[in-house]
Amino acid sequence: MVNKITWQKAGRVTEPGRYMFTFGWLTVTVEDIAVWEQFPNAAFTLIKAVPAAPVTDAGEEPGEEFRLGAFDLGDNLSHSEK
Repeated sequence: MVNKITWQKAGRVTEPGRYMFTFGWLTVTVEDIAVWEQFPNAAFTLIKAVPAAPVTDAGEEPGEEFRLGAFDLGDNLSHSEK
């Protein structure tokens, strides 16, 4: 099973960083955001980071670490571009 995430599901983040979601931590880069700005419906594949990063802050929740991998443009292309 391949898990994907869209910009909408990621809360339309506008800054690169590390964000906590129900599935774990997601690191979003400047490049990821640039794709979403150009193709708002793009769905990125979630890539599990190995090994998971240790908890560095006493108030931080532990969880699995993910980054964004390949993306699918979905319905972003016009019919003439398909």
